[in-house]
Amino acid sequence: MLFPRLDRKTFGRVSQDEEFLVRSTPSSPVGLHRVLEPAGVSLPQAARVLDPSPELWPDEVRIDVETLNLDAASFRQLTEKHGGDGAAVRAEVLSIVAERGKMQNPVTGSGGMLVGTVAEVGPESPLGLAVGDRVATLVSLSLTPLVITDGLERWDGGSERVPAAGTAVLFGRSIAARLPEDLSPELALMVMDVCGAPALVARVVAEHLARGSAPTVLVLGGAGKSGSLSLAAAREAGAGRRIGVVPTETEAELLRGTSLADEVVVADARSPLGLSEAVAAAGGPADVTVVCVDVPGCEQPAVLATAQGGTIIYFSMATSFAAAALGAEGLAADVRMLVGNGYVPGHADLAVDLVRRDADVRALFESRLSEG
Repeated sequence: MLFPRLDRKTFGRVSQDEEFLVRSTPSSPVGLHRVLEPAGVSLPQAARVLDPSPELWPDEVRIDVETLNLDAASFRQLTEKHGGDGAAVRAEVLSIVAERGKMQNPVTGSGGMLVGTVAEVGPESPLGLAVGDRVATLVSLSLTPLVITDGLERWDGGSERVPAAGTAVLFGRSIAARLPEDLSPELALMVMDVCGAPALVARVVAEHLARGSAPTVLVLGGAGKSGSLSLAAAREAGAGRRIGVVPTETEAELLRGTSLADEVVVADARSPLGLSEAVAAAGGPADVTVVCVDVPGCEQPAVLATAQGGTIIYFSMATSFAAAALGAEGLAADVRMLVGNGYVPGHADLAVDLVRRDADVRALFESRLSEG
């Protein structure tokens, strides 16, 4: 059933009694009550505009924002669009948030995540958070009501990590994790931003092991954040051969300096024959292929590099899922294709524990952190 809501354009003109009535009306745990355009027919992620006002419905939580982390595909698109002009990137991010009430790149459709401090908890919130908790949100900025209040004045537009002040709202069915005390907030943010990847890889490897085989795992983008965690998760889960694909010799040296991959391959993940031949020379084709690169065009190369009966996990917002499905059909490839949706139960704890236990993964993450 639909219920009254306050339009953010008129919120300041309602009486206190009207405000109390609306905010005490039961809300949708998935955030339907925050959708302004198109009203009543879209979930927050698919909506064009959300109501980001900081006043809460009873099952919501308000976060005081400290840092945004733009997802890699979105940041790459914005950077390329503006030719590396950080001021223009910053201006567009501010414009997107002001217009949409959330950070959702209109080209990629993706957002990112944030770190902040719990400022207020509605009396009916099921999330188990308390005022003062420092948390990372584990739901996308593309569905998170967001207001930026500092004009992003501390951000030069040159990195995915965005120092910011403002407010964000979590719904009753949102997800957030308290920041671990033994990791820096910056490191924790990087890990939790991609924590869905290693958890899903571990699950798929376990499925192969249950069928009696230790799978060969191929990770495209193996030296990156989600890629290195995926390799570590595959190793811990009991995978057989692990192959990491990277685009440059510099990335290869980073990965070769670890024990994450049995073979490190320098190849263009967008080249169907080039990738499949390089992977075959390294011991492929793969039983499990994980796509962790943030550029389009890797859908069919991943199919060719995967054995019949294998599994491909597309963990990149640059993926065209139509291209993946139609490409597999056109290649007569009997492969299972999974969309890495960013959520697997226990994913945050698994990823953080991997970074704690695996010095190689931690070193790769900290090297990425120093670059920013």
